[in-house]
Amino acid sequence: MKKIVTCTVLILASILTFACKDGAKTSPNEAKTQLNDSEQKEAESGEVIVMNKDMFIKDIFDYEKSQEWKYKGDKPAIIDLYADWCGPCRMTAPIMKELAKEYAGKIIIYKVNVDKERELAALFNATSIPLFVFLPMEGEPQLFRGAADKATYKKVIEEFLLKKE
Repeated sequence: MKKIVTCTVLILASILTFACKDGAKTSPNEAKTQLNDSEQKEAESGEVIVMNKDMFIKDIFDYEKSQEWKYKGDKPAIIDLYADWCGPCRMTAPIMKELAKEYAGKIIIYKVNVDKERELAALFNATSIPLFVFLPMEGEPQLFRGAADKATYKKVIEEFLLKKE
């Protein structure tokens, strides 16, 4: 009986470890600390950018130096906190890719893997995923928990990020 339980646990761990990725474009060096020319071109051409803590501190907000929110970006942004094993996250990934293309040059969409970037997940209290952080140019970020359809995200982009009525 112990062998069956052990085998089952190992199989489940393998499945979770090798779960399908959602197709977000990642660079060979995920420890980059800023949007380099290549990443800037990705953002302009409508690609979703994988973000880590160093990039967040440099390009979004340095929470280590200040507790008062001040967005550093030059365009409104969405941060998609996700995990590879999360079904709803995999369902929203293609929507985020479509929105990144549709709003290329107007907004930037980032992805943060909560399993790899636990500090960023804790910063936004990501107790459930997917969690979307909408970053307007001015004002406080707004959190959106759970998966939704494309029309819902478009409405938030238009009315909150781009301030269109």
